[in-house]
Amino acid sequence: MVFPFRRPAAAAATTPAGAPPDTPAASRPAPLLGVVLMVLALLATLKEWAPGSPAATAAALAVPLAVALLALRLGTRRLGFVLVALAITAGLWAEGGDWSAPVMQGLGSAAFIGAFFTALATLRSAAESSPAIRACGLYLAQQPPGRRYAALTLGGQAFSVLLNYGSIALLGSLSVANAAQDKDPEIRFHRSRRMLLAVQRGFISILPFSPLSFAVAITGGFLPDAPYAQTALPALVTGAIVAGTGWAMDTIFKPRLSKPAPARAAPEGGPSVVLPLLGLLALLGVAVLALHFAFGVRVVGAVLVVVPTIALGWLLLQEGPRGAARRVWRYTSVELPGYRSELQLLMLAGYIGTAGAALLVPRAAALGLDLTQIPAPLLLAGLVWLIPLTGQIGMNPILSVSLLFPLLPSPEAMGVSPVALFLAITAGWTLSGITSPFTATTLLIGNFAGRSAAHVGLRWNGAYAAVTGALLTLWVLGFAFLR
Repeated sequence: MVFPFRRPAAAAATTPAGAPPDTPAASRPAPLLGVVLMVLALLATLKEWAPGSPAATAAALAVPLAVALLALRLGTRRLGFVLVALAITAGLWAEGGDWSAPVMQGLGSAAFIGAFFTALATLRSAAESSPAIRACGLYLAQQPPGRRYAALTLGGQAFSVLLNYGSIALLGSLSVANAAQDKDPEIRFHRSRRMLLAVQRGFISILPFSPLSFAVAITGGFLPDAPYAQTALPALVTGAIVAGTGWAMDTIFKPRLSKPAPARAAPEGGPSVVLPLLGLLALLGVAVLALHFAFGVRVVGAVLVVVPTIALGWLLLQEGPRGAARRVWRYTSVELPGYRSELQLLMLAGYIGTAGAALLVPRAAALGLDLTQIPAPLLLAGLVWLIPLTGQIGMNPILSVSLLFPLLPSPEAMGVSPVALFLAITAGWTLSGITSPFTATTLLIGNFAGRSAAHVGLRWNGAYAAVTGALLTLWVLGFAFLR
């Protein structure tokens, strides 16, 4: 019997379908950068599993070297975050006192983000080369109109856990190719638009609850009294609101065509092609939760171990020991360095937000900014809307949340549970992911649709974000005050 994830060895080096030319598959080798990032990931993982060990300091001190190597091949216009990070460090030094503490805290945040990204990318690397995964995506994209939006939304959720942003690249390319079969431009436009939005909304709907999302990892780090075991079920409700609202609006406001759409061929394969994807998700979830409860390690600490382990096992099944060794080296020297732009942005956003808060908090206090005077319901509702608003001016949610969180009163001072604050922040994070013209989701969808990211974020998703934001606000306030 052929294992469903196995693929021919000759296909090992092919570029993933739908991948733009500047993806990691087409990057130049940078083995030193890749090795530094892998060591950084190992140190950050050791920190999670042995909090009192020197690994935390070592991981933080490895960040400047990693950032310097990341910046070597980036254009000068992409070095703005580096200059801001240096300016914040200089500002902290100029203030005197224990300036190194916030710097090390910021470096620790950047180290964790780099390690988390590195771990997630291993699974994406293994999954993108699997013919079973592509067959599953093709089956979802070829569903008939009555089931297609729901299939792509649910499929987008499942693929997003494994592929992260790669799910949009894979399902987006399959959706565009499927819609291109329609010769009528009106039908082709509406079909591709609805399919792409289903994929995007499926992706962002997992952000509030997936242990592999940065929204959960970063927000959970700020709220240690809101462990994943307590946030998972309420966050699933958030995700259901995000996904369900999209399906409902697509169904209610279905475009009226000037002529009937032609009949489509039946999807390739059958429901069984989805089983390998579901099996992987089950394995991932069970392994992460087993380590979390058995050893008391944070869920993100379990993710840092489980995800690369599953990815390596998957490669061994696909290509055997020698092929897997070649793929690991390719991942380290080519694919991982190919994410240099994303890694630099995310890591420096973590540093700037965490270290910059040490400069922002005392200045806010000096200006008389006291958020404890604002009613708690207004604060929670404000978080749902403020994070996506900052996304409109180019602030990554990691940066926004890292800067805003130290200014907030504690959940106890607000009279709410830490879980309620977690829900508010992750709800705002999700809305930012669907509306900001600077996020990868809107950029990728705009690229596939031939539209600008601003057009996708505000024109295509504006009404959806307004309705979803209103529902999420009611959900957050209801959870906080009506239980």
